Amino acid sequence: MPLIEEEIDGLSGLLFPFYDADTHMLYLAGKGDGNIRYYEIGSEKPYLSYLMEFRSPAPQKGLGVMPKHGLDVSACEVFRFYKLITLKGLIEPISMIVPRRSETYQEDIYPMTPGTEPALTPDEWLSGVNRDPILMSLKEGYKRNSKIVFKAPVREKKSVVVNGIDLLENVPPRTENELLRMFFRQQDEIRRLKDELSQKDIRIRQLQLELKNFRNSPKNN
Repeated sequence: MPLIEEEIDGLSGLLFPFYDADTHMLYLAGKGDGNIRYYEIGSEKPYLSYLMEFRSPAPQKGLGVMPKHGLDVSACEVFRFYKLITLKGLIEPISMIVPRRSETYQEDIYPMTPGTEPALTPDEWLSGVNRDPILMSLKEGYKRNSKIVFKAPVREKKSVVVNGIDLLENVPPRTENELLRMFFRQQDEIRRLKDELSQKDIRIRQLQLELKNFRNSPKNN
């Protein structure tokens, strides 16, 4: 008997389920649909909790995923899809990113995960041997610094200005993850500007007080 039943939608397309055992997340993508719904699975009621939905007008014919050791740990990327879009003849990467502003390694979303070393040889597998996967930590990937520096060639800057806004420099976000990252960057920038403005106000009051004391000093009478 099922523990819980959830009605997704009324479409007839097949569902592609992807389960992440590290974060207990279930991703559901429908064939011919452009959306990806994600849920959190728990051992207690309600067992299945709806979180959010990635929306896209481009329908997907199939999906592939990146192994955990290939994710961008420094950006808090927890899952990455490769979406096959036959109408445009391309494969689009879709990253699932936890919006955190901390610059430290996030151990709660990156537990020990199956690594690149095989747990069985081909002969052992053919003989029916079962063995748990060999786990690895992603913390080393977070600390890895590349010594190769690539400098892109300098190109002539082009601009398309509409109503005083450069459209080439102010590219609007195309996905929900890009929108979240842009939102948090803007919040940090607003907080920094407020702190800077507050410090300048304090400095202005100090200068006004010093000017007043200077004018009232006996030497200037």
